[in-house]
Amino acid sequence: MHPNTHEIPFPNATMISVNGVDLEVFEAGQEHAGNPVVLCHGWPDLAYTWRYQIPALVAAGYHVIAPNQRGFGNSARPDDVVEYDIEHLTGDLAALLDHFGYERATFVGHDWGAFVVWSFTLLNPQRVDRVVAMSLAYLERGEIPWLDFMEAVLGSDYYFVHFNKQPGVADAVFDADPARFINNLYRRDEPLLPPKPGMALIQIAEDDAPPGEPLLTQQELAVYDAAFTRSGFTGGINWYRNLNRNWHRLADADPVIQQPALMIYGLRDAVARSESLSTFVPNVEELSLDSGHWVQQERHSETTGAILEWLAQHPSS
Repeated sequence: MHPNTHEIPFPNATMISVNGVDLEVFEAGQEHAGNPVVLCHGWPDLAYTWRYQIPALVAAGYHVIAPNQRGFGNSARPDDVVEYDIEHLTGDLAALLDHFGYERATFVGHDWGAFVVWSFTLLNPQRVDRVVAMSLAYLERGEIPWLDFMEAVLGSDYYFVHFNKQPGVADAVFDADPARFINNLYRRDEPLLPPKPGMALIQIAEDDAPPGEPLLTQQELAVYDAAFTRSGFTGGINWYRNLNRNWHRLADADPVIQQPALMIYGLRDAVARSESLSTFVPNVEELSLDSGHWVQQERHSETTGAILEWLAQHPSS
């Protein structure tokens, strides 16, 4: 069960104009100005994913800044797919720091948010104190662009590839019933099942009997349903449609991240672990929790505790 989950106060939204777009930002702990932590959600997710971590971070003395990134919630949803590339996504974060008057901050990211945080650190190393990543480890930039590699290894039905090869198809399935898709995707105690042929996320969206148990209460699901009913899923999916462009954009960056980093995995997460993480992130500590993909929600107490303990052990420089 989820005792008192919906009673945790979540900050009010503020619309902030940065980098040519309006972002919906949830801010807490302004009394701790000077000790910023920026929380970056993934897909299909929202800043609301951090509802357990925000009060604990504020209580520990941090100024928390959690945007709905472009494409999500009430934040801007540009029509041009290119406006969701890594330059725009990391540019939003840099402009957020400027807005609040910060040269540097600690960045926490989950899933796609972790990719944005890793990339932001590569492109703006002077602006990052520490990195906490969940689910998605640093993605090594190999010899061929990421989408081409994925198609060669995983096939055209792999969801990254499908999003690019068949634009609009998955979007329409998800948009048709956002609550059903989110409820089917956000599960706890899922068995790790072998993949079936076909496009996995469309299968999940249409599943009448998804495995595991719902992760979200009805009140929590209602937050996601309202947000994605309003925004649709295309803006977030456009992040995937820039993966090869991002591969090219990151070509000139020094690939090694020197900042202290904490990498949190869910043991039952379908996202693969990195076997070469310490090569590219030499100052990383790795932690695995008995969780599926949504580790900061499913194992929120352990995740929050691990983050706070690690931050305390690695003070800002």
